[in-house]
Amino acid sequence: MSQHKSPNGQSATKTALEENIIERARIDSKSLRGLDAILFGSRLSAEEMERENRIRDLLPDEDEDDIRNFYDGAMLVRLLRYLMPYRTRLIVAVIAMALSSLFNVVRPLIIGYAIDLGIKGRSIGALRYWALLFIAAAVLEWITNRTRIQLMAYAGTRVVADMRSQLFRHLHKLSLGFHNNYSVGRLMSRLISDVGVLQDFVTWSITGMARSTFILAGSMIAMFVMNWQLALATMTILPLMIVLTNYWRKRVRQVYRASRTRLSLINGYLNESITGIRVTKSFSREEKNFAYFDDLNSSYLRANVDAARLTAIFFPGVDFMAYLAMAVVVAFAGWKGLSDITAGAVTTGTLVAFVFYVDRFFEPVREVAQRYNTFQATMAGCERIFSLLDTEPELPEPADLVELPPIDGCVDFEDVSFSYNDDEPVLRGINLHAEPGEQIALVGETGAGKSTIIRLISRFFDVTSGSLKIDGHDIRDVTQASLRSQLGIVLQDTFLFGGTLADNIRYGRLDATDDEVIAAAKAVGADEFISALPDGYATEVGEDGVNLSVGQRQLISFARALLADPRVLILDEATSSVDTATERQIQQALETLMSNRTSFVIAHRLNTIVNSDKIVVLDQGRIVEMGSHAELLAQQGRYFNLYTMQWATQEGGSSFSEN
Repeated sequence: MSQHKSPNGQSATKTALEENIIERARIDSKSLRGLDAILFGSRLSAEEMERENRIRDLLPDEDEDDIRNFYDGAMLVRLLRYLMPYRTRLIVAVIAMALSSLFNVVRPLIIGYAIDLGIKGRSIGALRYWALLFIAAAVLEWITNRTRIQLMAYAGTRVVADMRSQLFRHLHKLSLGFHNNYSVGRLMSRLISDVGVLQDFVTWSITGMARSTFILAGSMIAMFVMNWQLALATMTILPLMIVLTNYWRKRVRQVYRASRTRLSLINGYLNESITGIRVTKSFSREEKNFAYFDDLNSSYLRANVDAARLTAIFFPGVDFMAYLAMAVVVAFAGWKGLSDITAGAVTTGTLVAFVFYVDRFFEPVREVAQRYNTFQATMAGCERIFSLLDTEPELPEPADLVELPPIDGCVDFEDVSFSYNDDEPVLRGINLHAEPGEQIALVGETGAGKSTIIRLISRFFDVTSGSLKIDGHDIRDVTQASLRSQLGIVLQDTFLFGGTLADNIRYGRLDATDDEVIAAAKAVGADEFISALPDGYATEVGEDGVNLSVGQRQLISFARALLADPRVLILDEATSSVDTATERQIQQALETLMSNRTSFVIAHRLNTIVNSDKIVVLDQGRIVEMGSHAELLAQQGRYFNLYTMQWATQEGGSSFSEN
């Protein structure tokens, strides 16, 4: 069973996505490890085998990339539902496909008549007639084929756009618990790679495979109508074709899945490596990362080499069998004396047309085989995509939820308990009341439950027991959007989006004017450094604010929260990344900001919360002390010890960080 880490660092069981996959998929009897032995074991050198063994240790035993017999039919039906809005184009494309197949099938027949009636009959008029008919069939096939491709290309592009939009919206509906357990690299793979492969399938494979089937059936009918004996002679090659195709089908499915598994590992590691490039350089881990990536890349290479080896066996094999079938037809005709035109059994034109039909008979086989890999990729992609879409949010929003009206900011924790895992409680029996405009400071050692409390206020998670109310409304009974629109949140890890500084500040309230953006920046002391930049508020931030210092990014997040004008303000270690001078600069602005607003503050510098109305001391998920700064010092209890120890060390609370 795969294990993940929950937000509090604890091991969690399978996600809902993984459970859905296991329920909807039948695990094949051969694991990926056994498959690797089949694919690589007999051909790898000692060094390559050592690399492969290292990669096998990364392969999940029962993860979404396990070998399974996909419910291909169900997946295909569900995928085709996305085509229903474009069914008119699809119907026209199918009609065009049928017509193009018909024109393709009749052309060899036209050639046969042209030879018999035009050339052999020495009739220029007949030859001209059949030549023009051949050209007309070719032109009509081109027009109908072009129409089919154009319509299906449009439908395929729209299906991909619709599905990608649905996935994007669904990901935003899923709870933070899901995103904590699912890597960004894997989600990007779903949105880009898995959805992208569907476009090729819808555009080319659906009608392409149907067209190949039509041509195959039409060619067989035409051959039996022309001469059933020659047709039967051609069919003698079919058993060999079936054996070769079955060999290809089984092996390429295995190789493809091995390749996809390794590609998933590469995508995940690339995302991790690029995101953590600063840490990599700081610890001089480049060479180790190179070696690790080389292992992944080499394993992926070997899987693709095996795919190429199978391709080199199959497609030339199909071509050889086509030539063999032609030879059988000619040899059989000669042996039976059927090629004797005077015997009247078959004409020269018929024999020539038959040779064309034999070639056309094997062309759809090649086409279907080429599309088979796309079909496998599509079914695997559908399995991943639909499993993701079937994942239900941990915090559902029933239709009967109401909008939270404008609030004053009264917050009540009533006997609240919470756990990320059923057997590991994080909060136990929390009772806490905050009047509108009060400043509540949360203090405690790492893992005490401080950040969990503010996550519950934001309803990133629901309480396990008890209730959490704002102005008397249980937050589980109101919509998340109406709740969070009245909250202002500044987190310890500041994230800035691509765009300008003004855009990032305005993210808190998109309809804010430029003057309001500047006013918010001035209130937190960010205007000074912004104005000093060459482009001022129009300065491009860069990815995640890499062009700004940590303190500057934090100030931008303060301005963003200020601009939202929340009734409840949450500061989660908001000053932890700000130096002492900057902290003093924004302290007065923060006091102004928190005036007449209910505020929940987590701060590892205890001197920043001495003026709080209530200081709540947490220990192992329980409230052990609560009161003002003076009251708690007078008790000489837990808070007294924390405060005096920090004062003595003159440090910013290395033991009092967010849990």
